[in-house]
Amino acid sequence: MSVDPNASHGRPRFQPTEHLASEAVAAYVDGELRMNAYLRAAQHISLCPECAYEVDAQQTARIALRRAAQAGVDVPRGLHDSLTRIPLAELPQNSPEPPRRNEAILGFLTDSFTATRWTTWRRK
Repeated sequence: MSVDPNASHGRPRFQPTEHLASEAVAAYVDGELRMNAYLRAAQHISLCPECAYEVDAQQTARIALRRAAQAGVDVPRGLHDSLTRIPLAELPQNSPEPPRRNEAILGFLTDSFTATRWTTWRRK
């Protein structure tokens, strides 16, 4: 965290790139940060109103999701049935033949030694 040396007394000014990332805010709220990272984030949040606002918003969202999970969500029966049948569904019988291993991206067959050597060389 860098402090603007030209700033007079008051709160330090942070560079815009030094705010907590959204993933860090979520990890902070969920208590998933290691101690050193947690302490650095807590110090930053105490000095940065923008990040403090993001933490408050994340905590509000977390509470709302937990309440919704406890209250239960009414899902239409047809949707629930369709979703539970997904693992049992069969693939359509008239699906096209799976691509052969030696097909190139543009649909050209690469059965020849030269084409296979070129595609292998391009991947390296």
